[in-house]
Amino acid sequence: MLPEYFIFIGTGINAIGAISYLIDTVRGRVQPNRVTWFLWALAPLVTVAAQLDQGVGLPALLTFSVGFLPALIVIASFFNKKAVWKITRFDIFCGVLSLVGLILWQITKVGNIAILLSIVADLFAGIPTFRKAYSHPDSESFRAFFLGAIGAVLVILTITTWTFAVAAFSVYFFLSNSLIAFLVKSRIGARSRHQIQ
Repeated sequence: MLPEYFIFIGTGINAIGAISYLIDTVRGRVQPNRVTWFLWALAPLVTVAAQLDQGVGLPALLTFSVGFLPALIVIASFFNKKAVWKITRFDIFCGVLSLVGLILWQITKVGNIAILLSIVADLFAGIPTFRKAYSHPDSESFRAFFLGAIGAVLVILTITTWTFAVAAFSVYFFLSNSLIAFLVKSRIGARSRHQIQ
């Protein structure tokens, strides 16, 4: 296992990725889906509250950064017309499912259930961006999601006591970032679209 200070390093690497995405948003190089990024801000911040309630400690720092930086990206998307991705009914449907997960957390108020529901909410919020990374990889940033995955791995490698409360969000965050990075880098969706045409 890595020493606990690697949590700060992992969180910093994730922050570098998110800040690069923020800069790319302001410059119009990427087009964040506002439904996804708003809910990616909201769900982790709910998870932080649940993690702190469960006594998680420093690993909650990654979760906090995962929520705070997307909130800045949503705000940045309003500063450049090129940074807007059209919101579809599918995006709204996923957003509603995500909000249902967060409402259920409020009803249960049980730490591990809250963390699970927040992960489910975060997953539903991310589906529009998974889909966009597959079909339009040029609208996303490989670097941001790759760095997010690396940051999560470092946090995971500091875990000494494996409980759901401690590990679940970091593992989920690693998997979701890895998937988006893979979809953007491999361009499999864009290639298959060209082959059909």
